[in-house]
Formats: sequence, C-alpha cells, structure tokens
Amino acid sequence: MKKIIVLLIFAIVLKGNAQTKGIFSKDPIINLENFQKQRLYFGFYLGFNSYDFKVVYKTPVPNISIKTTTGFNVGLVADLKLQEYINLRFEPGLYYTLRDFYYPESYFTNLGMTPNSSDTFREVNSTYIHFPLLLKFSSLRTGNIRPYLLGGASATLNLSSNAKSVDDNLDQRFRVKAWTTNYEMGFGIDVFSEYFIFSPSIRGVFGINDELIRDKDPDSPWTSNIQSLKSRAVFINFTFH
Repeated sequence: MKKIIVLLIFAIVLKGNAQTKGIFSKDPIINLENFQKQRLYFGFYLGFNSYDFKVVYKTPVPNISIKTTTGFNVGLVADLKLQEYINLRFEPGLYYTLRDFYYPESYFTNLGMTPNSSDTFREVNSTYIHFPLLLKFSSLRTGNIRPYLLGGASATLNLSSNAKSVDDNLDQRFRVKAWTTNYEMGFGIDVFSEYFIFSPSIRGVFGINDELIRDKDPDSPWTSNIQSLKSRAVFINFTFH
C-alpha cells in the first residue's frame, strides 16, 4: 500500500511539473491566479504517519520499549475561506499504524511471575478514523508558491481499540479507549500548477486524554504502573486540490 501511494504521488507530481515548466523560475507564469479567491473548495490527500505513545509511570521503573512503524493515510479535504490569509479546514481520513510493546521482565519477576515471550510482547494495531478541524494561516503568495501554518484540534476513533472486549492482557488483549482528542500543529507549502494545487505538509499530533483501559487485576504487570498513555504522531501528507 505504501509503495502504491509513493508511486501515485510521484506520477502526479511529475505530470504537474511537466505541465508547469518554470514554476520555480525567476519569473514564472502565474498559475490558477484566481483559485485562492474561492470561498469553498475540496481536495484529497495521501500520506504517511509515525505513531508513538507517551507513557507516564506512577513509580520509576525501566521504561516499556515501544517500536514504531510507518503507516499510511488517505482522506478528504474541505477548505472554507474565512479571510484572505485564514482558512478553516476539515480533513477526515483513515489512518493505519502498528506499534509493538516490549515489557521488561522485571515487571513480572517483581510480582513473583515467570514471564514468557508472549507475556512481555504486545502488538498494538490501530486503524483510526481521524477528524481534524484546523485553521490554515497562509503567507503572501510568491509566484506559484505559498507557505502556510496549520493548527487546531481533532477527535480520533480507533476501530481496533478492543474497548468493548471483556478480555484483557491476561488473555493477550491490549485495550485502549475508542475515542481520543488531540491538538495539532504543522506547516506546509502550496505549489500552484497549471491545473491543480500540490500541497505537501508535515504535522505533529499530540493526544490530550489518557487512552489506556486498565486490566481487571489492580496489580496487573501490563497496566498497574501506567499513569497515562497518550498518542503522539507525525503526519506527512500530500494534498491535491
């Protein structure tokens, strides 16, 4: 899937560059000169994500090792012009990621348990439906280039949360809450081609609320010493209008 996304983006960008020769030249032809005057417009995006967790512990212990992977994103964009340099954006999308938890053996031996490899490892697959509402602050357009900043809030539904499961880590089931809230900040650049706008951006996402659902056992080695578990992520999106 990631290879398909990369190839698709590469093909679109090459086509756009071929059509807009001189876009970065000293005196480029101004493309889509009236596009930014539109009140409302739509688009789509493809991209990548890197999700992690910020873990806060109740007492000092060896940290849980979290291995992250690169996931993929796909979604839609609705952009409403509020003012010449300020837009309100809604970017619902589907995000997939995978994180692996490796628990130190001391978490178990301190409780008189002898762990095996399945006890010290948890694979956390997450399929998110992400609902960000963002403000876009654009700079003056220079030729066919317009940088911008993004910031706002979002709600995320985790379709793989296991929140309704009665099983917990004792049954190899890691659980987190289905809904979480976040704040987001980032930056990007609008590149105006002859027929569309190509807009690469990078954004940091920071979870606000604790996502962890504790095990039924209050002395669970997997959850008892975790005070909070919050998502952290970096998004790299390629948007087309």
